[in-house]
Amino acid sequence: MSDQSRPPKPLYSNVSPAVPSPCISVCRLDERRVCTGCFRHVEHIREWRSADDERRRQICHEAQTLREQHIGH
Repeated sequence: MSDQSRPPKPLYSNVSPAVPSPCISVCRLDERRVCTGCFRHVEHIREWRSADDERRRQICHEAQTLREQHIGH
């Protein structure tokens, strides 16, 4: 089988449409190592690719909490 006859590989094999990434392409970390765009901690950003849907929902919930705290200040 030649390379040309193979279907292209997806960029990430575990992207779940059920839980879309909260990334908005504003990738800057503050002093707490939290992204100022999506409000995920750097460790959660790293974890995202290997996380299952339930964990991704937890990460999104934590990011939403941080976003709300930021807006309230």
